Amino acid sequence: MAETSDIYEKVMDVARRRGFVWPSSEIYGSVAGFIDYGPLGAMLKRNIENLWRSFYVFQEGYYEIECPTVGTEAIFVASGHVKEFADKMVQCPHCGEYLRADHIAAENGIENAGTLSAAALQAALYELPCPACKECLGEAGVFAFNLMFETTIGPGSQRRGYLRPETAQGIFTDFPRLLRFYRDRLPFGAVQIGKSYRNEISPRQGMIRLREFSQAEAEIFVHPDEKDHPAFYRYADHTAPLLTIARQVENLEPAAITMRAAVDEGVIANEYVAYYIALTHELLLAIGVDPSRLRFRQHLTDERAHYAADCWDAEVYSGRFGWVEIVGIADRTNYDLRSHAAHSGTSMTVFVPYDEPRRVVKRRIVADMGVLGPRFRGKAKAIADALAASDPGEDGARVTVDGEEFFIPADLYQVREEEVEVRGEEVMPHVIEPSYGIDRMIYVALEHSYAEDEVDGEVRKVLRLPPTVAPVQAAVFPLMNRDGLDGIAQAITDRLTRCRILAQYDDSGAIGRRYRRQDEIGTPFAVTVDYDTLEDNTVTVRDRDSMEQVRVPVERLPEVLSALISGAAAFRELRV
Repeated sequence: MAETSDIYEKVMDVARRRGFVWPSSEIYGSVAGFIDYGPLGAMLKRNIENLWRSFYVFQEGYYEIECPTVGTEAIFVASGHVKEFADKMVQCPHCGEYLRADHIAAENGIENAGTLSAAALQAALYELPCPACKECLGEAGVFAFNLMFETTIGPGSQRRGYLRPETAQGIFTDFPRLLRFYRDRLPFGAVQIGKSYRNEISPRQGMIRLREFSQAEAEIFVHPDEKDHPAFYRYADHTAPLLTIARQVENLEPAAITMRAAVDEGVIANEYVAYYIALTHELLLAIGVDPSRLRFRQHLTDERAHYAADCWDAEVYSGRFGWVEIVGIADRTNYDLRSHAAHSGTSMTVFVPYDEPRRVVKRRIVADMGVLGPRFRGKAKAIADALAASDPGEDGARVTVDGEEFFIPADLYQVREEEVEVRGEEVMPHVIEPSYGIDRMIYVALEHSYAEDEVDGEVRKVLRLPPTVAPVQAAVFPLMNRDGLDGIAQAITDRLTRCRILAQYDDSGAIGRRYRRQDEIGTPFAVTVDYDTLEDNTVTVRDRDSMEQVRVPVERLPEVLSALISGAAAFRELRV
């Protein structure tokens, strides 16, 4: 196994040489925070995204939508991003480098740096060195820097827009349409995989912190009083390592606990959050995350967003970066829908019928239009409507119309109580959000699958990627490039490809070198066509991890490989 101290360099060396990940615009010097996925990286990315879809689209039944990556300013004013989406930045007075203030503080052992105010960070940085020039930062001022990329929409710069910092807002603004699509019934969900953009101050963590990145997010709309998941039985007994608030305060390690126990004990707020913690745990293991280096950490009270009822991060340990958040699972309450409703004037509620109609006493406020009309003229109707929705005091009511506040004395309206039949209520749903960083998942999959061992006196580098996500699932070799072996190997490759197995023909170099090359890119199975193939129509199938080999009839090869890739069969079973 590679030493953790240099695992990042080893992984990225393989990634660059073998076509997983390259610096973007490399011929022009590249720019930090942007990457290109090469042929193998793009395939690995698609496989991980499709695995994610197998959980959220096929298992959960949530439809996928696709929204623009550019949005009008109004969207992000409503979401709070224009005002609040900022990191604390400092500029070195010596070299002029712009730096993330809390990161410098954290790297120098200052606890809870991310929660410190600008003034507190300023004091903490006073005697710390600039990471670029090593000079003391001194009195360099700490200030907020908004992370959104700003643009204009249309000619003349008439409309301001932003590249989206998350995919979620498109789902929220589509809520009225989605509600009709789902026939006005809760719960329902929508998912989206796509690019998001954050103008990071100093992205120095490779694939972990990018300015352009891919997200996979699900927004699940539920009744605020009904957060028992209808399929919770699937994961009720699932055990996951939970680092609760209490265990963080006491500086304890995560504890394995079932989802049922976590909900019953109040550790996790509700079944929906617990369900998606368990689903995420299962999904991350499926892409090759080492279970001993995975935990779910609950947000501390002072770091949790003000609108969140509960929030957990799936964190994975990296040899270079320590514990890294790759998934966030939050109960966002109705914050987003409420904000968009207020800013757009669009209803974001669902009519939920009662099982049986109810008789309730309602208070109705009726304005005296004979007095209101002459006094307020053109605004009288709007004031009367606002009054009807108000909660007046003993002396009167205060209402706001077109941004102007009016006080309406109690003698200008009547408060009437009447019994009415109510068949249901308008409910603004709460939102459960699992949010996945695809690029971080890819890096973690590469790092956790990377291994080294010695074979025949040589170091063998291998990516032990699960077959379902490996960019090449089967390599096909002719033992020699003659005597018809190459033609048979090419025909087998074509057949496997038609069977939707990601197969690659390889006849370059000695057979041992071909094995090593395929091991290094994570190919789980290698098929060799040799002279015995000409005699009995069988081929050798080699397992990447055990390096064991078995003979398989050519006609059964697609069936056998498909079973191995899906996990329906184990390689050791083929030797029986």
